Amino acid sequence: MKQVKIFAGNASHELGESIAAAYGIQLGDLSIQRFADTELGPSFNESVRGCAVFLIQSTNPPAENLMELMLMVDAAKRASAHSVNIVMPYYGYARQDRKDKPRVSIGAKVVADFIQSVGTSRLMTCDLHAGQIQGFFDIPVDHLDGATVTAPYIKSLNLENLIFASPDVGGVVRTRAFAKKFGAEIVVCDKMRLRANEIASMQVIGDVQGMNVVLVDDIVDTAGTICKAADLLLERGAASVRAVVTHALLSGPAHDRIRACGLTELIVCDTIPLRQENDKIRVITLAPLFAAAIRNVVTHESISSLFV
Repeated sequence: MKQVKIFAGNASHELGESIAAAYGIQLGDLSIQRFADTELGPSFNESVRGCAVFLIQSTNPPAENLMELMLMVDAAKRASAHSVNIVMPYYGYARQDRKDKPRVSIGAKVVADFIQSVGTSRLMTCDLHAGQIQGFFDIPVDHLDGATVTAPYIKSLNLENLIFASPDVGGVVRTRAFAKKFGAEIVVCDKMRLRANEIASMQVIGDVQGMNVVLVDDIVDTAGTICKAADLLLERGAASVRAVVTHALLSGPAHDRIRACGLTELIVCDTIPLRQENDKIRVITLAPLFAAAIRNVVTHESISSLFV
């Protein structure tokens, strides 16, 4: 069995420390030099020759997080690592997964090509915006399920009259899979957008009168959709509204919107570090899940056995 070494980039250093601790080793010693023009230059301060190297880095903005990760992969390859495995808790550019209008890029495919071009052996990620992104790769992709850690928390609340809601039609499959773990029904918030991050109208498909509602989504960015959906569900008679979202980008006015809306609680994972405190946000760590997945990869055991 190859020696395992875990390193983390600047975007996910805290999560990297937690994953290494959960795995039972120290986080590896990595330096990232920054030149005067902000150019990055990572270097390993310990030998990785012949090792199974796991690099922890989410690729949320700024885009240099992705570039930093690619340079880390290249440095590990040139240092004769046996395998270089990316652990990307949040896969940036995943919302650009298809051509939905003329003359646009497919950003998720560009990122996939970039990852493979530097010699990555394997990708491990969580709750891709579109599951078919796995098909952009010709290397193994381990697609972990954030519900493995968030569903037990929802169960611990012992909510009566529980129902799950999708904040848009595109998230119905994700919401149904989450609701299936509870044997519960779902409703849908159907929205119409004028442009990105701007909602024209929304309506609820289904009955939520007297129900404790849990909204399910993969990404919360400006929080416009999730907050509008929460307020609309309360108007339709919901007893309470919570939201479970894996990746908390929380851009622009997101925190103010969350504080002002009717959400009782926003449950997120630590794929992206929070930039400010918010009493309504509860963070649940994915570190034990990623550590277990890394262990199973190294020992050639099943990854699917980790899912609830």
